Amino acid sequence: MKKTRPARKTPRPARLSAGLLASALGGLAEGVLIADRLWQRDGLRIRFANRSLCAMTGYSAEELQGRPHGRLHADHGHLAGLRRWLKQPAPGQQLTGEGYLSCGHGKRLYAIWTFTPVPDARGRITHVSITYRDITAQRLLQEELVHAQRLDAVGRLAGGVAHDFNNLLSVINGYCEILRSRPGIGPHVAREIGEIHRAGLHAAGLVRQLLAFSRRQAIDPKVVSLNQLVRENADILAKLLQPEKTLVLALQAGADHVRIDAAQIQQVLLNLTLNARDALAPGGRVTLRTDTREIKAGRNRRATDAPPGSYVVLAVNDNGSGMDEETQSHLFEPFFTTKEQGKGTGLGLALVYGVVQQSGGCIQVQSTPGIGSTFEIFLPLVSDPVQDRPSPSTVLPSTHGHETILLVEEDAVVSKMVAGILTADGYRVLAASSAAKARLLANRNRKPVDLIIIDPDRTGLAGEKIIRELHAAQPRLRVLCASGAEIAPLKNLPDKTQGFLPKPYALSTLLHAVRSLLDGRGADGDTGRFSCPL
Repeated sequence: MKKTRPARKTPRPARLSAGLLASALGGLAEGVLIADRLWQRDGLRIRFANRSLCAMTGYSAEELQGRPHGRLHADHGHLAGLRRWLKQPAPGQQLTGEGYLSCGHGKRLYAIWTFTPVPDARGRITHVSITYRDITAQRLLQEELVHAQRLDAVGRLAGGVAHDFNNLLSVINGYCEILRSRPGIGPHVAREIGEIHRAGLHAAGLVRQLLAFSRRQAIDPKVVSLNQLVRENADILAKLLQPEKTLVLALQAGADHVRIDAAQIQQVLLNLTLNARDALAPGGRVTLRTDTREIKAGRNRRATDAPPGSYVVLAVNDNGSGMDEETQSHLFEPFFTTKEQGKGTGLGLALVYGVVQQSGGCIQVQSTPGIGSTFEIFLPLVSDPVQDRPSPSTVLPSTHGHETILLVEEDAVVSKMVAGILTADGYRVLAASSAAKARLLANRNRKPVDLIIIDPDRTGLAGEKIIRELHAAQPRLRVLCASGAEIAPLKNLPDKTQGFLPKPYALSTLLHAVRSLLDGRGADGDTGRFSCPL
């Protein structure tokens, strides 16, 4: 009789040793925890942590061993959903979420996590694996993009509000000029008119700050030495801090030329210094530093970083109270301020943001509560600086004329005032409220139009089209672009036939600009713009 061998029993899966588990999971890029299913006060008890998780969080495996996993999470909002999931977890059924982790190295870390049930040999869920994927960089980029979009939207709103206020201020300041120039007014009335005019000029300064934030302000950039600009303003800035606080200069010698509107950067320096002063305790210090940096393509840049290239960096550092993250997220929004009511307009840092952006640079902020803040301004380096020629000083000639001027102005009150002052100076004025009406007026007019005053920022493509049509019919046509926003020179038109006049403008400057263009002298210097000393 043949003996039969007993059937082999299927062996149970061998229990993985801790060493084998560490080897298997240690090479993963994602952080991995293995935890008991049993619930503790703050989550599941950790049994194992791989190397990636330890590197990610700054904790050692020994520090994590036996602790509840919830200690890693900055927010415990996920725990309620996890407890419900643990009651009946099916094999393969995962629970996912995302949020900030509390790290041992003190840094903020944002991660996506996944809970996966781990069954034993009998299919019972005894453990849970938790994987963490660090998406901090993506999260920061997303937050900064959202912040940039919000600032852009607010900037568009600010630009629209500034335009409306510019028109009002043009009327107020313009009629103040007219009244003050009339003979026979008494000294008392003249003083009162002067007070109204000064208030209007102050309001115009606030409007310029709104326009600066919206990056639509008319600027006059020139090549300047940033170090020299800082030194020239150091005495004034130091006096703002005295006697209890001090100013320190740490300016790097070497290449430091940038193309900027010097007056605007001076305002940036002033605003940042005042902002730092308000955060300082007695004995505090503000440090102004400059250096050059190279930003290369391909680095892990943030949304607020400048494009690749060479930059001069101006840093304003203070050892004051610092700011929390909530405050930093609103820093550059117009009218946001942490000062007491009546102590600030909330436009200072909004102006800084707009000027830096309009200058082709970017601004970055680092701040820690109780330690201080640093504002870094990146401005493109001019590698081969050629100093701009100064505008020649000239004596203003007579502004009287007889030519035909087409005035395109949508605001009826502004149009009436400007038409009145031009007519009083001898010009024949055709006033239109839109580009379409301007075309009709020009076609009906028997005499050719000698000069058109228009705001291309408001009339858009229709305005540019009427300019080209008139220029084709009248090659000697002169164009004066009067706008509160920066306007680029119109293409295919000779420089001497066009000029830019920033709003709000003084009426005397308007008359000078009109006469200069009609006489073929063009704008002041080589800038294409007429200076507007309000």
